[in-house]
Amino acid sequence: MVAAMDISVTKAERSKLQDLNLDNLPFGRYFSDHMLEADYENGEWKNIEIKPYQPLLLSPSLAALHYGQAIFEGIKAYKDKEGNAFIFRPRDNYRRFNISAERMEMPSVPEYLFIEGMRRLVELDKNWIPSREDHSLYIRPFMFSSDELIGVRPSDNYKFMIILSPTGPYYAAPMRIYVEEKYVRAAPGGVGYAKAAGNYGAAMLATAEAKRKGYDQVLWTDAFEHKYVQEIGTMNVFFIIGNTAITPDLEQGTILDGVTRQSAITLLKEMGLTVEERPLNIDDIMDAYKAGLLHEVFGTGTAATISLIRELRYKDFVMKFDVDKWKTAPVLKTWLNDIRERRREDKYGWMWKV
Repeated sequence: MVAAMDISVTKAERSKLQDLNLDNLPFGRYFSDHMLEADYENGEWKNIEIKPYQPLLLSPSLAALHYGQAIFEGIKAYKDKEGNAFIFRPRDNYRRFNISAERMEMPSVPEYLFIEGMRRLVELDKNWIPSREDHSLYIRPFMFSSDELIGVRPSDNYKFMIILSPTGPYYAAPMRIYVEEKYVRAAPGGVGYAKAAGNYGAAMLATAEAKRKGYDQVLWTDAFEHKYVQEIGTMNVFFIIGNTAITPDLEQGTILDGVTRQSAITLLKEMGLTVEERPLNIDDIMDAYKAGLLHEVFGTGTAATISLIRELRYKDFVMKFDVDKWKTAPVLKTWLNDIRERRREDKYGWMWKV
């Protein structure tokens, strides 16, 4: 096994940062000076290096392109006012990454490669972390099968990489969400709980159709009755009904165990709300809305953070919300951002100093 310090580092001759304004950044369009790359060959990880960001040379027969063995994670790094770099809950993402790897019959990535490799990469490119509020450095670890052959079987070889992207807010404005009842994202026994690339590719048609109707994203429902809500395309979802925050549970293995979701549950309880993780029927959501008990709906995710939902449509029934009057989700977002940006005490140990 390669030791933690055996990570080769080749620095870029010139930083691209000199040509980039970090104000008002779009999500995921620009990438930092360096990337981490490692290969899994003959049952071990090798060729671990941090080097200048550059294209990959890939064979047309690359197994990942044909059979979809590809997983990823989304993590964020922040700066405090003294300029120190912190990563938000990276070990939770590390654990989830290997859960995804197991489901996709891929090798596990050792902690030194994932965590120490990430730390050294972020340390090298920490000047790419924007200092503006609600901005961050998005960290994208990913792994894909790298066999060069055609044949339906797990690969023997894999490539693990980490790239970095300075970013602003993913959803700047409150969202309009369409409840999906035709297409299916996940079913029990499937790969819904894994952060597998194919989950997102399969969601694009439904999302595009929702956007043509004027909506930003879809809220997925169960595969059998299309009644029980699961998650939004890029986020977990919460409903504030009365004094209770309800979010779909993880028992069926159809939704992602979101790190921001976990954080939101902790903070909502601290705010004095009862939090329930359980199946939630869209009919019950509509009944609560009609009774004036559905006060807020919001999404949680690494990219999205806390995203307010101003409209939710199921069939021809439209639920509209005055987000300016909300008390829970805006406070939750502020608390979470304050912890991430070191303005509020991190008593949970979420922020990992680089």
